[in-house]
Amino acid sequence: MTSGKLILFSAPSGSGKSTIINALFARGIDMHFSISATSRPPRGSEKNGVEYFFLSEAAFRQAIEEGDLLEYNEVYPGRFYGTLRSQVDTQLAAGHSVVLDLDVEGAIRVKQLFGDQCLALFIQPPSIEELRHRLEGRATDSEEVINDRIARAEYELSFASQFDEVVINDDLSQAEERAYQIITSFLEKN
Repeated sequence: MTSGKLILFSAPSGSGKSTIINALFARGIDMHFSISATSRPPRGSEKNGVEYFFLSEAAFRQAIEEGDLLEYNEVYPGRFYGTLRSQVDTQLAAGHSVVLDLDVEGAIRVKQLFGDQCLALFIQPPSIEELRHRLEGRATDSEEVINDRIARAEYELSFASQFDEVVINDDLSQAEERAYQIITSFLEKN
């Protein structure tokens, strides 16, 4: 049995990353989504091992100390998100290609760990102005939150050159097709 490959997605909020990932799954690419771990409690009907692996803050900190995470981020004090090494290794060993949706630092770290077994894809908005327009169009965030997301996006865009491929999402169907071509080509390589 062959070992699977990793496909990393990273993008500023509002770039269309989730939409593109969902379109790729809908096209039937044989990929499995990695389930992240978090120290936050489950919300609503969320189940452990389905939406997330829910760990206590102490268990998450222990996983960090023991090197059990490929990457992690402390989003708020005591509120961690990360990727369990065992989850990814199990999926890869079963021959599955695994999709990870990561922040830029996490994606770069995982790429360094997995090298050529990994494709790092950055989804980029056509411009900061267009990104602001999309975020405002969602009508879900305050002006302050949008400004924070724009500042974060400017920071994240500075990492784009460290990714294997950059897909500029100025036309969604073209961006989906370009991502599809890049990923299928990568998966077909031995």
